[in-house]
Amino acid sequence: MAIMSFPFYVDQLKPGTQYLHWALVDDDAIPVCGFQWIHWAVANVPVDALMFDMNDAQAVEIPEDFSRMMMSMVPEALCGRNSTAGSMIGSDNPQVYMHYVGPQPPDADHYYKLMVWESEQPLELGQGFWLNQMYHELNKAQINDPAWLYLVGRQ
Repeated sequence: MAIMSFPFYVDQLKPGTQYLHWALVDDDAIPVCGFQWIHWAVANVPVDALMFDMNDAQAVEIPEDFSRMMMSMVPEALCGRNSTAGSMIGSDNPQVYMHYVGPQPPDADHYYKLMVWESEQPLELGQGFWLNQMYHELNKAQINDPAWLYLVGRQ
């Protein structure tokens, strides 16, 4: 199981953006296990805690292995639970269920959706939140326009 999260950039940040929140999900897991697989959920990452791109003042970098380094780098950020925490898998180890868990498509190539939201205020969540709780908080704050892209995971 891959545990080192991948690096990515978020660019074209809106003026006033103070926090980033993101999720990586696999809808192609639905026919395999019966539900969307949550690979990574993160909330309340202060933009100021991230490295700005020297060539673009509206772009920040999420570094490689951020998932495992996040608590020491940005202690105020929140780790959400991935699908290993659910009753179908039942992990009781927060080092597993509250971090990035990499793609392992068992049947075919899968398309993984990375969604990133921006906000001026932190979301009202606690450490170990569930993804649906983040969706509710985003909706309550009227933040309904994530930037997103698909990443292909090869079988």
